[in-house]
Amino acid sequence: MPAAPQTTRQRKEAILRQHGVCAWLVGLSGSGKSTLAHGLEAELEQRGLHCVLLDGDVLRTGLNQGLGFSEADRTENIRRAAEVARLLVHHGTVVIAAFITPTQAMRDQVRTIVGGDHLIEVFVDAPLQVCEERDVKGLYRRARSGAVQAFTGVSAPFEPPTRPDLHLRTADNDIHACVQQLLAAILPRVQRN
Repeated sequence: MPAAPQTTRQRKEAILRQHGVCAWLVGLSGSGKSTLAHGLEAELEQRGLHCVLLDGDVLRTGLNQGLGFSEADRTENIRRAAEVARLLVHHGTVVIAAFITPTQAMRDQVRTIVGGDHLIEVFVDAPLQVCEERDVKGLYRRARSGAVQAFTGVSAPFEPPTRPDLHLRTADNDIHACVQQLLAAILPRVQRN
């Protein structure tokens, strides 16, 4: 009896010699999501793994250009990013997604779209005061003055994840330690036996 044909995902993962998975980093602006995402990307590439970094700020200049910061636009921003992540994971890519993703409803939507078996939700946790101290773009200052409306953590809510797959406290641990924790969570899911 002939073997069943491989699915597109199986073929792509065989070519890349890895399994597709998505690490979705959530947290306040300034919590360290992008820094961790870039650190993880470098570590994965050093190991010869194919990965793509999806950064919220970058996607808003292209794919999600024109979306504002209303609740509906934020939800659409996350939905589009999750759809891109799903497509990449389906083709054997390790996706590192760095998005504030402020509500549990949005995170549930991401899990549904990407697929729970292929998603690692990572809470990049830093106290608001620490995030404000790290704020190189001056966004918190502008939000406090009223120049930026609906800013997460100041004038818009952030619901901390209650059951993330990984909880990284970036105010208590250095970047290297946090990246190593990320690697420990991701590598077993990516590497083929």
